[in-house]
Amino acid sequence: MPGTSPLVRTETVDGVATVTLDRPAALNALTIPMKQELLAALRSIERDRAVRAVILTGAGRAFCAGQDLRERLEPDAPSLGEELRERYNPIVRAMRGLSKPIIGAINGVAAGAGASLAFACDLRIAAEGASFVLAFGRLGLIPDTGATWTLPRLVGPSRAMAMALLNEPVAAAEAERMGIVLKVVPGEALLDEARALARRLVESAPIGVALTKRALNAAFDRDLEAALAYEAYLQDLAGRTADHAEGIAAFTEKRPPRFSGE
Repeated sequence: MPGTSPLVRTETVDGVATVTLDRPAALNALTIPMKQELLAALRSIERDRAVRAVILTGAGRAFCAGQDLRERLEPDAPSLGEELRERYNPIVRAMRGLSKPIIGAINGVAAGAGASLAFACDLRIAAEGASFVLAFGRLGLIPDTGATWTLPRLVGPSRAMAMALLNEPVAAAEAERMGIVLKVVPGEALLDEARALARRLVESAPIGVALTKRALNAAFDRDLEAALAYEAYLQDLAGRTADHAEGIAAFTEKRPPRFSGE
């Protein structure tokens, strides 16, 4: 794993990989090398069978301020469409397709593409001082990095439209009321809370968790009949696993299950 990366740090302890965006002096604004390292970290985590849950957070006082605009001013900067297709979109695909659940530990401002990365996580908790703002409209742009897909699914079309068009920050407490985050905690407790949540996921059946994530991701693009058919297909897969047999045995023997991921 790219644990020694100067821009994206990964630390794995007890089945939980903590991925930290690490440009605190720049509020973790995203550069091309940083995006490349984040994608590499996600792909490495996917291959690592020891990892069962992921925490994504930022170093310092910000989660991620979005694209580093200084990089966009360079004469050889790629077009915005190319940058999305080549670097941002693969990250979002990797996050949504990751077989392990991702907890966003939102430690500060999540702006622009940084907000989009937060929305692409499976679960989110926030520090009291955190906030979310799309801010693309201030630059004459549209929300990207998956935000037009993820945000309406989190908060509904009306609130998503307001966030996208008005570009007003949403404070952590309001984000909790809107359903963007599960809960808001003091900043100093954020990582402990995220790790506690991750430990609950680590104790779950990995294949069942992966298939659940796959089913929920697909649900918005299917009608009821298609969703029912897909549930039956995935449940067949889950029902053939050793983890399902272990769950039945643990229930019968009145003990906690010991899931192996098989």
